[in-house]
Amino acid sequence: MTGSERPLTAVVLAAGEGTRMKSSTPKVLHKLCGRQMILWVLEALEPLGCDQVIVVAGHGADEVAEVIEELAPRELPVVIVEQAERRGTGDATSVALAYLDETDPEGESDILVVNGDGPVITSETLAELVVMHTTVGTSATILSARLDDPTGYGRIVRDSDGGVTKIVEEADCGPEEAAINEVNAGFYCFDRPQLGSSLELIAPDNAQGEQYLPDAVKLLVDSGKLVEAFEAPADEVLGVNSRSDLAKAESILRARINQFHMAEGVTMVDPESTYVDAEVSMGQDVVLLPNTHLQGETSIGDHCEIGPDVRIVDSVVGPRSCVTYSVVREATLAHDVTVGPFASIRPGVRIEAGVHIGTSVELKNTSVGEGSKVPHLAYLGDAEIGADVNVGAGTITCNYDGEAKHRTVVEDGARIGSDTMLVAPVTVGRDAYTAAGSAITIDVPEGSLGVARAKQRNVDGWVARKRRG
Repeated sequence: MTGSERPLTAVVLAAGEGTRMKSSTPKVLHKLCGRQMILWVLEALEPLGCDQVIVVAGHGADEVAEVIEELAPRELPVVIVEQAERRGTGDATSVALAYLDETDPEGESDILVVNGDGPVITSETLAELVVMHTTVGTSATILSARLDDPTGYGRIVRDSDGGVTKIVEEADCGPEEAAINEVNAGFYCFDRPQLGSSLELIAPDNAQGEQYLPDAVKLLVDSGKLVEAFEAPADEVLGVNSRSDLAKAESILRARINQFHMAEGVTMVDPESTYVDAEVSMGQDVVLLPNTHLQGETSIGDHCEIGPDVRIVDSVVGPRSCVTYSVVREATLAHDVTVGPFASIRPGVRIEAGVHIGTSVELKNTSVGEGSKVPHLAYLGDAEIGADVNVGAGTITCNYDGEAKHRTVVEDGARIGSDTMLVAPVTVGRDAYTAAGSAITIDVPEGSLGVARAKQRNVDGWVARKRRG
């Protein structure tokens, strides 16, 4: 993507503890739109054609490595090295270069340094940074941005001719430096040999007692080397250091995701109240109504209408289906299915074509055959419901005996009367009926009527006797 003939090695700084997050989870593993922060950064690097990506991990290194090994893009040549002691970004970069010196001592690659907690950066901006670096022939190229509120960021200090002279971390800023609104985004491209020699000279001479990577920039400038800054859009440089930052970054990524899907033929009535995770896929002419949440690896087919007030997680919804005011988790819905309002579709459910699941219905580990209807007020768990079955209101499967779960089978064409209890294990045969109010404990044969209720008895004069006391 960069078009450069020079080798490119990316170094991802992901060793920070993230104390302001107040979390036992490593900072770079917090999720945004369903994807861990570090994976957003690696995805941005994927199109650049890096010869190698070195992730410098520290706090929670084993957890970070596990996520990367399982979920990072397969085409990305990632290795993970550990910064045993967190002594600043300069030291973390030195750890990566030490690995390079062992594995490729004669290499002349450019080094692209990126922040593992900068999930909103785009591939296009990183590519432009690398192109500027290689085209101009700088020793270092800094990614900068101009912010209305630069609080929390290092400031880019320029001379009277506009040349970069140094980067000052906020903790070390004087009043004039603190007023600068051009900030260091924390992304750099360096010439490898010059970066290595500069890192050797960095001293922890600052308020934090750490080795700052930006100090390498000043050393290069002081030695007469050419340093430039490439200005990026402000919405790409947000670093995540707190829960508030996490929410801001997620808002940016969610807007990008929604824009992508709308460009691909999805209607979002109110994009600001529509939440779509990174791994969600949708067909054309899908309509998402307000307060829709599509999470995990969810797939929505063509011409579906989802919402309002719907949450769908790790599920498949087939074409022309409609889900409203409901929750669907780890389930599969075929085409032309209607669900809701107020239905709960729990894991292990498969709903075939043309099925209607209505008001206040809960399904768990159950299959529902083609054309069947469960219109309202029912619980079906651990059940196999055949095709063209009608399940009356108030029906439940009694699937748990206190020790084990048991299956209920309702065969094709059966009719289950209202307020039926199906006490598993039990089978209702093809085209069979159950009478309303029955507790079915034995199998109902094909074409039969199952009746299991006490005979009604009326007690004459009972009310008057009760009132007399």
